[in-house]
Amino acid sequence: MTRAAPAPPPAGTSGHGLGTPRPVPYRRVIIAALGVMVIVAGLLTYFVVRHRDQDSPAATRTSGIPASVSTSLAALMGLSPVPARPAPGFTLTDQDGRTLSLSSFRGRAVVLEFMDPHCVDICPIVSQEFIDAYHDLGAAAPRAVFVAVNVNPYYRDVASMAAYSAEHQLATVPSWHFFTGPLAGLEAVWRAYGIAVDAPSRSADVLHTSEVFFIGPGGQERYVADPMADYTSAGKAYLPAGPLAAWGQGIALVTRQLAP
Repeated sequence: MTRAAPAPPPAGTSGHGLGTPRPVPYRRVIIAALGVMVIVAGLLTYFVVRHRDQDSPAATRTSGIPASVSTSLAALMGLSPVPARPAPGFTLTDQDGRTLSLSSFRGRAVVLEFMDPHCVDICPIVSQEFIDAYHDLGAAAPRAVFVAVNVNPYYRDVASMAAYSAEHQLATVPSWHFFTGPLAGLEAVWRAYGIAVDAPSRSADVLHTSEVFFIGPGGQERYVADPMADYTSAGKAYLPAGPLAAWGQGIALVTRQLAP
């Protein structure tokens, strides 16, 4: 008996199996894929440019910054104006054993920081910034005073202030004063300026708020800045030469604006 020949596959199918769809032409696939890629690339470009513009210093400059301080430098320093108000007063003893009050510096701009005489972290960096600022001030230097208040409750003797000042060359700045005194007096100054101090023991590191206050000749707070540092893989603080020098210049520019 002769077998009947198989029927041809239905229209719209291939000869390899019933219901197998025809392949979509590759040209259409490529065109569609290219269209999607163009759209995605456009969206990515939009969001990258928008993010860059939002992060741009020109878009985030804080009002009230002295015109002489560039936006990028202000951002580096974390510089911001504060409501003009009398700076909290104090009377303490400096590294040379002189008992002085903050009000005794009226008529000059005061750059105030809080330091630990046994600090090996950010305090030495700020010290170098003060020295650089003093030299950057040039002829305006006599109109500025650089002041630090001790934050180490275990080392409050004048000798510790003098030793730190000598070690970090701050003694070369004629208007430098590293103040210390009775613990109750120091704590009162910390509270007045919002400085948090954590000193668990005599041998432990002292953790404290680090801010630079700029006080005008009339005794009013005008600006505040946040010192910064980078760290090596071993955890040692440092600041590259460029930012370190820029900080000194920034401090000098703000100080010069306060006491022209």
